[in-house]
Amino acid sequence: MARNDGLVKQVRGLLEHEPRVNLHRCPIKIAVADDVVILEGEVEGIAAKKLALERAGSIEGVRGVVDRLRIRPGERRGDGAIRDSLCAYLLRQPELQTCALRAAAKGRSETLRDVLGEGSGAIEVAVDDGVIALEGTVISLSHKRLAGVLAWWTPGCRDVVNSLAVVPAEEDNDDEVVDALRLVLALDPFVHAEQITARSRNYVVTLEGSVRSDEERRRAEFDAWALFAVDDVVNRIDVRA
Repeated sequence: MARNDGLVKQVRGLLEHEPRVNLHRCPIKIAVADDVVILEGEVEGIAAKKLALERAGSIEGVRGVVDRLRIRPGERRGDGAIRDSLCAYLLRQPELQTCALRAAAKGRSETLRDVLGEGSGAIEVAVDDGVIALEGTVISLSHKRLAGVLAWWTPGCRDVVNSLAVVPAEEDNDDEVVDALRLVLALDPFVHAEQITARSRNYVVTLEGSVRSDEERRRAEFDAWALFAVDDVVNRIDVRA
């Protein structure tokens, strides 16, 4: 019991000293069982979620972290509305046009797009209490990351579980992360991608350049955080009117 209490105190201390995790506005419940930390609550954004999980897992003696954190959405929506919006995003993306798409609801799977012959995989979308689950296969890590970002863009989304398998398998690396981010920024209608440069080292993304507003600066950072496997984002983008 004393060891568990000590680990809880260590985790709380790290989270309190992380400026992107605000425990006062969004309290996180911290528990420990068999040296596994359990984090539960609603946080302000993807950065807070990923950093809270990373900080908890960095403590010596912690064997794992159970993620029960959810994002506080800007708009509360029902699962059906979230699912329909995401499927519309996926259907419109040219990069995914040869990928089959299915939507799961009430124990049934509806085919929204079928692909004859050898396609680019098949994505199945399900939503439960605002949590989007992506399953199936895609042909590249960039496709996996793109689908995940589209899920994070969906109004009402509280979390994304991206379980898409890449077939054939690819080895991930920082160059792949940067390639996917360039694609996402180019697709984002709220970002002028040509004004932003990005690099990645050990899955820590650094953004540089200049944009016209604080909102555009925040949006570019959000896109980077939304990429599968990105651990941290350093935002050095300037705002110039």
